[in-house]
Amino acid sequence: MEKQTGRLLSLDVMRGVIMILLAGESCRVYESIRDWHDNDFITQFFHHPWHGLRFWDLVQPAFMFMAGTAMYISYESKRRKGIGWTQNFKHIAVRSLKLFLLGTGLHCVYAGKLVWELWNVLTQLSVTGVIAYLVIGRSYTFQICTGFLLILLNDVLYRTILVPGFDQPFVEYHNFGAYMDTLLMGKINSDGWVAINIIPTAAHTVWGVTAGKLLSSSLEGKRKVAILAIAGAITLCLGFGVDLTGLSPIIKRISTAGFVLASVGWVLLILSFLYWWIDVKDHQRYTWIAVVVGMNAIFIYLFFETVGAQWLNGVVHIFVPWHIPAALVTLGLEWYLCYWLYQKKIFFKL
Repeated sequence: MEKQTGRLLSLDVMRGVIMILLAGESCRVYESIRDWHDNDFITQFFHHPWHGLRFWDLVQPAFMFMAGTAMYISYESKRRKGIGWTQNFKHIAVRSLKLFLLGTGLHCVYAGKLVWELWNVLTQLSVTGVIAYLVIGRSYTFQICTGFLLILLNDVLYRTILVPGFDQPFVEYHNFGAYMDTLLMGKINSDGWVAINIIPTAAHTVWGVTAGKLLSSSLEGKRKVAILAIAGAITLCLGFGVDLTGLSPIIKRISTAGFVLASVGWVLLILSFLYWWIDVKDHQRYTWIAVVVGMNAIFIYLFFETVGAQWLNGVVHIFVPWHIPAALVTLGLEWYLCYWLYQKKIFFKL
């Protein structure tokens, strides 16, 4: 596949890999493998129950980070065409409203009835995207500091607002995030997720903007790689450092500072490798496998969360009655749908 003009191929690949991984979860690939043979490797494809970090815990941060990176690249492209910050903000606001409605709507689909729940990643992205856009034109220092202030604010809220029954900062169901869910939705998530993760995970999107700003700059490619890798190593060390010292345990379900720092560290290291391998070294072979999915990320996410989960999974299982093969066939069909759309040059945008 030829390199996309004006695009970062590594960004499309990383976004595509993220969506393929999420589709695999929706198609029950990992669940089927675990049911067949549970082991430490397949466990990495499931969220850590509370305090700790697994591979699967990096997928959502990478999703949020990539959204920020893509937003900056799009913003810079529009700016060069004479579209200013204010004019573009209208598009961002409308897009965020659409994401919010889709995210809350998906919870209704999951429940099979009208519900008011704010835990979906699209709902979260609708807010973090606006926060990130507010600093999109600011300096590297300002953006980096904004991210740190957001995660610091979150941990401070957990430690200082202690309501009876919700006065244990980092204990599941008894923390500030769970308390806020009772105010916002009148309920607590049974898996420990909290809606106010929009505050700390906004750092993922803001720092994604910062990465987009760097990748769009005129710096030499190898220097960009070095900056991303060094930043990744530093934040990774900070994340595990605050966890080991007890300052902020690594807990994804409430997006503590320790988790945000550790996860963004891994994401930066992955991005630096992909950017070096694909855009700097120009290794494009097989990248199309992920690109065809990454170019229609929102579409395939909505598809496998609705039609895929509620219809396609079951239909495939009728004709392929074995769990693992059925899951893989379903995943293959969803990938082929993206490939067909790519071939027809049909791309769904918000």
